[in-house]
Amino acid sequence: MNIEFNKNEDVNKQLVYELKTRLKKIYLGGGEKNAAKQKEKGKLLARERIAYLIDKDSDFLEVGAFTADGMYAEQGGCPSAGVICVIGYVSGRQCMIVANDATVKAGAWFPMTAKKNLRAQEIAMENRLPVIYLVDSAGVYLPMQDEIFPDKEHFGRMFRNNAIMSSEGIVQISAIMGACVAGGAYLPIMSDEAMIVDKTGSVFLAGSYLVKSAIGEEVDNETLGGATTHCEISGVTDYKHPNDQACLDSIRNIMSMLGAPQHAGFDRIKPAKPKEKEEELYGILPENRDKPYEIMDIINRLVDGSEFEEYKKGYGQSIVCGLGRIDGWAVGIVANQRKVVKSKKGEMQFGGVIYSDSADKATRFIMNCNQKKIPLVFLQDVTGFMVGSRSEHGGIIKDGAKMVNAVANSVVPKFTIVLGNSYGAGNYAMCGKAYDPRLIYAWPTAKIAVMGGSQAAKTLLQIQQASLKAKGEVITPEKEAELLKEITDKYDSQTTPYYAAARLWVDGIIDPLETRKVISMGIEAANQSPITRKFNVGVIQT
Repeated sequence: MNIEFNKNEDVNKQLVYELKTRLKKIYLGGGEKNAAKQKEKGKLLARERIAYLIDKDSDFLEVGAFTADGMYAEQGGCPSAGVICVIGYVSGRQCMIVANDATVKAGAWFPMTAKKNLRAQEIAMENRLPVIYLVDSAGVYLPMQDEIFPDKEHFGRMFRNNAIMSSEGIVQISAIMGACVAGGAYLPIMSDEAMIVDKTGSVFLAGSYLVKSAIGEEVDNETLGGATTHCEISGVTDYKHPNDQACLDSIRNIMSMLGAPQHAGFDRIKPAKPKEKEEELYGILPENRDKPYEIMDIINRLVDGSEFEEYKKGYGQSIVCGLGRIDGWAVGIVANQRKVVKSKKGEMQFGGVIYSDSADKATRFIMNCNQKKIPLVFLQDVTGFMVGSRSEHGGIIKDGAKMVNAVANSVVPKFTIVLGNSYGAGNYAMCGKAYDPRLIYAWPTAKIAVMGGSQAAKTLLQIQQASLKAKGEVITPEKEAELLKEITDKYDSQTTPYYAAARLWVDGIIDPLETRKVISMGIEAANQSPITRKFNVGVIQT
């Protein structure tokens, strides 16, 4: 190993250490004091509930751990948006688990809480995963109700999804393990089965204070909507349990009796580890995002046996396409090549840029994978499409549009890993969030933006300079440097993977060594949802 490799390794391991440190803080939820209050009531914490529920020593994948990170500072923060979403195994069945964290603002719903819940439901609906809701929430965070209540992708959409999933036979089980009030009361009752924990669980459209205010009736919350009321009088809930553990045991028992899902039929053989050392990923990816590297060095440390059937190897070399296996699953990989390569005409092509021939190759490969029913994996490190007169005259817009069309219309499941840069239309063509990847995760080295920081900062500086000059202000070189730094710092802060993960532009940030697990669990989930739509790209200009 050379000095450059060692330097990369040190930097990337430090980034992974930072990731794990930040996750540890997030896992504390609303803090020890709030956790102690939950314990005093005899309740398990949200993460403890999930740990108890899922199969011992089984893999699980958290979705949206960094949601709302750094947001809602004026409200005291909202770690993980006050809800924990996990793809895990319960009685051997892969499912989506959604658990309110009552240590965070009593589990109240913030705008990002709604977005995260809807993302969890979207994953469940796309993959026909059973959903388990562990309900413990005070309902909508009223000071921000205008950002969460009335719009299409707000709070009410969740109940609409409950109804759609039920009609499509996607199993939903709810456990009322704490508060469940107002509109939030519909979620467990619109599930296929609802259970409630005695003395700690309660569900009602209006609590005792609101009831007294509205109609003058005096009644305590337990009588109004406790476990005995709903299991023995109203019939709203189906099962009554003495504590959290008994409730979770009941869910496990029900899950053990579910009929087997239909399968999409994606090919899988016995898994094998890569022959190349996975740990070397840390040393391969440059610490400087502008430096070139060989993408095959990454691919060979992700695919089983480091075996990869490359498609059109000598053509369109700024994108690498080919077939391999990840944890036994057959996959088609589309990856940006970051080293400088020669085109078929002997022209030099910059790494990370999509050229016409590369877009043409990728389009054909994506179509082939749809024909063969092979899931697609996109490895993003892209700065965008090539610009300039030669590219425009060569039809780069047309070829780029063909690639975007093929990605958008793919019927096989798509999975995206953002390794490094994810800029502009390159984000779209390489299956960014807008193009419905079943899962999209980022490495700590990722940067997501409309363009690179230096280009954007210079463009924004020109705009700001023009504005200041129009006001008659004199811009000295010192003032210009100050403005450029201010703009660059702000822009760079908005391109980090943490900024993206907080807003759910990606489903999470992972250690590169978790990449194979993410893709494997994602394909296993997708395999439970047969493809019903025929692949058709519509009109593509040739």
